[in-house]
Amino acid sequence: MILAVVTFKLPASTTREDAAAMFRQTAPLYAKLPGLVRKQYLYRALETHVEAGGAYTWDTRAAAESGHGAEWLARVTAKYGAPPEVRFFDTPVSVDNTGASAVIAEHAPA
Repeated sequence: MILAVVTFKLPASTTREDAAAMFRQTAPLYAKLPGLVRKQYLYRALETHVEAGGAYTWDTRAAAESGHGAEWLARVTAKYGAPPEVRFFDTPVSVDNTGASAVIAEHAPA
């Protein structure tokens, strides 16, 4: 599995509610996206700006790179007014606490 962490800057005046409204507009674009396991939108208010973005869990590196290609980059830059920073991480082990019992899984290199 691959985790992609994407961040970009928004104006300091952007509230959590403002960001959530923007995120809700783009969320349907990620539904049923091939290779995307999960996406979580990120928001952090700092003194000088808001740091926003997403944490994406992909099943393979190829899917992650495809999902964050030139078309996606142009769309994100146009939507939020700033180019994103994208970092890819291999995920050798994960913990899932969403079920009745925790699941600890090891993942082969993607």
